[in-house]
Amino acid sequence: MSRILKCHPGIGPAAEGVALVAKDDFSARYDLDRLAGVFSRPGHALAGQSYVDRILVVNTAKGGVASAWMLHEMKTRAMAPAAILFNAANTILAQGAALADLAMCDRFADGDVTDLIRTGQRLHVDPARGLVTILDDEETP
Repeated sequence: MSRILKCHPGIGPAAEGVALVAKDDFSARYDLDRLAGVFSRPGHALAGQSYVDRILVVNTAKGGVASAWMLHEMKTRAMAPAAILFNAANTILAQGAALADLAMCDRFADGDVTDLIRTGQRLHVDPARGLVTILDDEETP
């Protein structure tokens, strides 16, 4: 059974993948080992886990302008997430997602996205329509 979540229209192409969820914030510069493709900051809830080709579901973005070009660099090396879903994105990460042609959405109508999606669920992200479909949702709507 699937469930559709509505969000603000996002950036980038449609994407599909498996969710990796944390209530933590996200910095491409400080939280990741971009060469190994894993979360490397010891204090991060996803420390040691691979983000490559996963759909990251996190609270908000943090960091400065370096995060924008880092998303692009990760995408050119095929070491990027398939998409990033935020409760609230910032303009720098929005610019980075646009530059990287990476799917990104935020501002979910149904509540905190880190509560609505669980790690391991398969998702389809449609930024242009502002929709995220949980493809294998076992909960009743």
